[in-house]
Amino acid sequence: MATETKLLKTAKSAQNKTPKLGKTETPKLAKSETKSLKSAETKKLTVSKTRAKKIKHSYPVKDAENTLLLRLKDGDVIIEMFADDAPNHVARIKELARAGFYNGLKFHRVIDGFMAQTGCPYGTGTGGTGKKLKAEFNRNPHKRGTVSMARSMLPDSADSQFFICFGDCDWLNGQYTVWGQVVSGMEYVDAIKKGDGPNGAVSNPDEIISLSVIADL
Repeated sequence: MATETKLLKTAKSAQNKTPKLGKTETPKLAKSETKSLKSAETKKLTVSKTRAKKIKHSYPVKDAENTLLLRLKDGDVIIEMFADDAPNHVARIKELARAGFYNGLKFHRVIDGFMAQTGCPYGTGTGGTGKKLKAEFNRNPHKRGTVSMARSMLPDSADSQFFICFGDCDWLNGQYTVWGQVVSGMEYVDAIKKGDGPNGAVSNPDEIISLSVIADL
């Protein structure tokens, strides 16, 4: 039976809407099932030449090859990737983005004050591409806007699912591979529909309109 890829901590404080530590509020990670998809099952969305030109000029990014444009229903989000700290993860994310893998995928697990998780082709947290990545844990902290890889209990089990932190999540540091940081449009990440189901499950969840490497626009 497929189970959802989860983070170590999911509890949040009712007072400040940030996760708090506590043994009773720390569910264990479950094994994630990864299932390979055929290329025909992925979606490819394009950006018009006019919009692409506007995007490039609107966001003075440091390195267009290692910067992503995440298009959400409320606006554009710019993510700078840490190619030096997590080279294999960054390379894989770019490969999947260029294949159109993430386009149309759901934010299936969203916990207010904690994080928004996506990247499952089935929208349930049970799937991936079938290619596991060796962990590249680094010293980048999990803070507001951090983009990090979801995984199971096994360190080298990350695949395609990732999450974006709404706030500081220090207890995740050194246990998940941080590969990027939101540098623009975090307010649009904040607007992602939150989950009201078990462990942050979202009914009628928001989707990724498209995820692109800015150098390709």
